[in-house]
Amino acid sequence: MEKMLGVMLDCSRNAVMKPDKVKEFAQIIKKMGLNTLMLYTEDTYEIESQPYFGHLRGRYSKQELKDIDSYCQSIGIELIPCIQTLAHLKQMFKWHKIYSDVNDCDDILLIGEEKTYLLIEDMLKTLSECFTSRKIHIGMDEAYRVGTGNYAIKNGMRDKFDIINEHLHKVCDIAGKYNFEPMIWSDMFCKLAADQDGYGDQYGEVDTAKVLERAALPENVSLVYWDYYHSEYDHYDKMIKRNKLFNRKVYFAGGAWTWGGFAPYNAMSIERTDAAISACNDNEIDGVFLTVWGDNGAECNPFTILPTLMFAAEKMRGNTDMDSIKKKFYEIVGTEFDSFVLLESFDSPGGMHKDNNSASKYLLYNDPFVGLNDCFCAESDNEFYANLAQKLSNVEKGNHSNIFESYENLAGVLSLKAALGVKTRKAYLANDKEALKEIIKEYDETILRLKAFHASFQSIWLEYNKPHGFDAQDLRLGGLIQRLLSCKDRLENFVSGQLPNIPELEEKVLENPSPYGWWNACVSVNIV
Repeated sequence: MEKMLGVMLDCSRNAVMKPDKVKEFAQIIKKMGLNTLMLYTEDTYEIESQPYFGHLRGRYSKQELKDIDSYCQSIGIELIPCIQTLAHLKQMFKWHKIYSDVNDCDDILLIGEEKTYLLIEDMLKTLSECFTSRKIHIGMDEAYRVGTGNYAIKNGMRDKFDIINEHLHKVCDIAGKYNFEPMIWSDMFCKLAADQDGYGDQYGEVDTAKVLERAALPENVSLVYWDYYHSEYDHYDKMIKRNKLFNRKVYFAGGAWTWGGFAPYNAMSIERTDAAISACNDNEIDGVFLTVWGDNGAECNPFTILPTLMFAAEKMRGNTDMDSIKKKFYEIVGTEFDSFVLLESFDSPGGMHKDNNSASKYLLYNDPFVGLNDCFCAESDNEFYANLAQKLSNVEKGNHSNIFESYENLAGVLSLKAALGVKTRKAYLANDKEALKEIIKEYDETILRLKAFHASFQSIWLEYNKPHGFDAQDLRLGGLIQRLLSCKDRLENFVSGQLPNIPELEEKVLENPSPYGWWNACVSVNIV
């Protein structure tokens, strides 16, 4: 039987890819040599008996899923549902009064509650009617506080591994009713079975006998070892062997990085995928897929990560010759491989940013008065992004010119916005009102460029995704425009003498020890 080689599309972090674009994506990866596509849907699929499940989120209807499944079957792609049956159900729990009875704490389902398993059966019954494949990914990852909320109130504190394993058995029994072969993310089980808190670098040596003693997992479950962070063969080799201690099928999930912000990380993903697939092949695991996550709003279009998927397909066949890979990529995709790789530059401006991910995102949203991330900024950042905008205007865009136009607009914004706060504070502290008058003009121009970027970004979103979810981008970019207008007004009042001072610009900004690319972390230190 052909080994699984596929990709997982995140359709839960606001961007629900349109069915026709899912088909287009499936067609491309089939030509590359992949054979599997997973749709990651936390609550973005229709359950007829659960009207609030995915309500207003652009969820897929049952008919849409059946249609996508039928198309994938016709071209030789296995379409697999990838859902959550333990944690990562934060959006569902926003309907608190509807789902409070099945909530342990945070985004975690209440284990042991009858209503929880009625909900899970609704999930699995629905998916069994929509997908031909009998494989299903049921999640089970990152439920760090499982058993500590309403579960503890009802049952007292219990061993977390025992709680989760009991839940897994119940869910796998339900899956068996519908002839599903469930797979799970293995992190919680690997950690808890070994009585360790870490996973990956923090995951120390294990007592094999202890793991085997506790590893009474359901017979029909497979483990998915996920790891997006390492470039060392030995690390992957070690972790695959530890997953195999459970004596179940083991799959590997690597990262095709689209979740740092607006830019894809093809070069980084390829480096890590190279090491991971070597270890997977040597350990003869049951399959490999790459995850295309959309954390914090899905700002990065999944089509921009296609070079990583092309490399993975060729690597699995033993080919790592980049010239031949790039040639084949162009024949399939119609855009140069290196054009997409160039987009990684958005988060590589150098200087103080070199050890930080998501530089373009925190530079975009960095408040020009508060200056949370000013410690990383320099006026040379503006020049970097101006040069990047010029490079993007000259690259071969092929079939994806609209995507590159949007990135060119973003680079144009950052060629002014990146160091706007640094320049503002410098001129203010020097009481250089003539310089501030010129900087005020830059605020006007930045706002104009932001509007152009918003328009192109919206156009791409509406072409590739359902419209639901773009409201978050309207709020973010619209809020940034309004904030720039507000700061500009106060600068004008200061320059004219109507305002005696600007307190935020007088406050010394301490170094931010942990810059983070999530919008709510980089936009403000206040409650948003």
